[in-house]
Amino acid sequence: MIYCHHIQELDVCTRMDETDAQQVALLHPRAASDAILSLLIASPRLMKLALRMAGSFDKSIITPFAYFQELRFLTITNCGEEEHSPLSERLVVSIAATTPGLEQLSLDKITRSKLHAPELEGVYPFVPLVTGDDDIPDHPLLGSDLSLPSLLRIPTLKKLIIRDTHLGDSKWATIPVACRLEVLDLGSCYHETEEFNAICTERIMAAVGPTVDEFSLTTSVSDTVFATPSVTPLPRLRKLHITPFFPVDSVVDTMSNLAGSPIETLSMQCYEDDVVDVCSALEDFLSMRVERGPEFYDKLTRIDVSVAANDHFTSDAEEQEERLEATKRLQDFCRDLQLASVVAKAVPESCPSIHGPSPLGPPRSSTIGTLECGDKPMAPAPRRANTL
Repeated sequence: MIYCHHIQELDVCTRMDETDAQQVALLHPRAASDAILSLLIASPRLMKLALRMAGSFDKSIITPFAYFQELRFLTITNCGEEEHSPLSERLVVSIAATTPGLEQLSLDKITRSKLHAPELEGVYPFVPLVTGDDDIPDHPLLGSDLSLPSLLRIPTLKKLIIRDTHLGDSKWATIPVACRLEVLDLGSCYHETEEFNAICTERIMAAVGPTVDEFSLTTSVSDTVFATPSVTPLPRLRKLHITPFFPVDSVVDTMSNLAGSPIETLSMQCYEDDVVDVCSALEDFLSMRVERGPEFYDKLTRIDVSVAANDHFTSDAEEQEERLEATKRLQDFCRDLQLASVVAKAVPESCPSIHGPSPLGPPRSSTIGTLECGDKPMAPAPRRANTL
């Protein structure tokens, strides 16, 4: 622990194989919690912290976060099975709210608490719930309401990422918002339908939208209130990112419904087998832009496509040529409209970690390969490198 005082970035993962996890749980049920607690207490100068936990920890892990005066970036991920090892929203919200200067928070696979979502118990589609987390103490600011919407009451928060998490709490629409979010990244809950996830996303967008500059979208947007500049909840949105899980056939409608925002850059990520469909959908959007006249997306300056590698996808030369042609058509269209366009293709990591890529991001030596308008081949861009 002698060097811990100097640590500024830390990425910790507690995942074990099933046999080891069972033995540890049986013989030393607090072993992981105590080890992480000791490490955190010994590392007071942390600025970035990623906790990838196989299930929940003891409530005592909350205590050291009150003393992390320099901690600005926090990632909490459940790397276990949610059904067997859930990570309570109450624990996560308490940790985040206890961190005095937290600016960027990323959450993945957080489980709703039965205390805050009793209506979900025993009801289809049987969303996992945490029980036994009522012993987490009240927070000085939030009190006993440690539900996910209470994250919006953290005044220092500027960037919020929530993925693979149930966002159906109705309090997202009524919670008093104390933060000024600049970046919002919302995933979807795989237990729920696409329509339900879209409703949840729109609800949160409406709550925090006035300050959001950058937004990452996984679900379609059907509410036309976002289409009118004078009433849109997203009056400052300039950068829109669309994830690979977004329904491609909803691109045109969603872009139409977001027309009230001054979007300058649109980036869309997809897998290799979706390149043709994505390029076609973006062409349809650009055609709609031409038809509607100069005021429709008049601030738009660039459209980028990022192609993520798919380990299970194989293609022949004809399919590869089809993807290149689709890319070229899109970029030619962008050039005609005086829009910049870049295509970046991810390649497999040369030495993947057993724990996956670090949420803290790539090392400083990482580079990105791109395809500018008019170039023919897709130059590779490496995925995130691993740390620790």
